[in-house]
Amino acid sequence: MVLGLLALLIVGVGLYVRLAPSDPARWHVAPAPAPTDDCTVAQGEGDARATCTLSTPPAEALAQLDAIAMATPRTTRLAGSPEEGRITWITRSALWGFPDYTTAEAAPDATGTRLTVHARLRFGRGDMGVNAARLRDWLAALNP
Repeated sequence: MVLGLLALLIVGVGLYVRLAPSDPARWHVAPAPAPTDDCTVAQGEGDARATCTLSTPPAEALAQLDAIAMATPRTTRLAGSPEEGRITWITRSALWGFPDYTTAEAAPDATGTRLTVHARLRFGRGDMGVNAARLRDWLAALNP
């Protein structure tokens, strides 16, 4: 009986994690800039940030990053577009389907384009560096 209740609880949590709605009003928000603007990924507890200066126009930079993100397994676009200047993606873990949200915003500045990216988890406290690693991979593929 106890094992059955435990199994039911695990299945229930797993279903909630996979099926809980993602509200764009909560996740598709302007990312705060990273401590530096040299594309170095700053890692926190369950989140990662980076700010880069690029020579490409904002919409082009976001379109390139969008292509990189959409080629990542288990990643979908939650909201935004290159033309809007901001995009938010959801990347789910392989086993449990835990959602991580990554928001990128590109805007013109004095030297080109300022790209700010914030990756964060929804459930839990830490992500064992998964968001920072994904952000490093995406930025390396972008070649800022």
